[in-house]
Amino acid sequence: MSSNIHAGMSSLLHVVEVVGVFVFASSGLVEARRKKMDLVGVFTVAFITAFGGGTVRDILLDRRPLFWIENYEYPTLIFVFCALVSPFFRQLRQVVTERVILYADALGLGLFSVGGASLAFGMKMPLFVCVMMGVITGIFGGVLRDIICNEIPMVFRRGQLYATCAFLGCWIYLVLALYGASEIIAVVSGIAVTLILRLFAVRYDWKLPG
Repeated sequence: MSSNIHAGMSSLLHVVEVVGVFVFASSGLVEARRKKMDLVGVFTVAFITAFGGGTVRDILLDRRPLFWIENYEYPTLIFVFCALVSPFFRQLRQVVTERVILYADALGLGLFSVGGASLAFGMKMPLFVCVMMGVITGIFGGVLRDIICNEIPMVFRRGQLYATCAFLGCWIYLVLALYGASEIIAVVSGIAVTLILRLFAVRYDWKLPG
């Protein structure tokens, strides 16, 4: 029974990870194309955006191999994705609006943050460490993306809530997990809270005090 539960948790986290990778890779691709980078630049930015947060998390948790090395098909698929999508970026931009990108980024934030917190929780880390691992997983790829694209990282500007949404979503996940909720309910709830908070923050211009 316990082996089935463990297998189910691993499968769920794998799905969360895959979706998060492609969502964040897409945001990296969009930003690189805005900066008029070539295919090498587009792939590099997409790669760093997708894998930066998880790499930092794995290094801090002393987890080997790194998640994208363990799942080596991820970077291969990201390369193919960039090669196929990049030439048609102008046409896609007419379909993929800023609102769609915003939703995708908010979803990626929830997926990676809660996935990172769940991984640390499974390794028996202290609760606050679990939350910080979740936040790092969710935001650090975007931080590296903005630095490479010569921008002040969005999370460090006084804009709408971003890292705070991930922080609260991770706590929702942990509280539910601690009180016996099933892993899928805890994960989905944490992702949903992060996503909704982020969208509300943009819609109503929620900011931390200066």
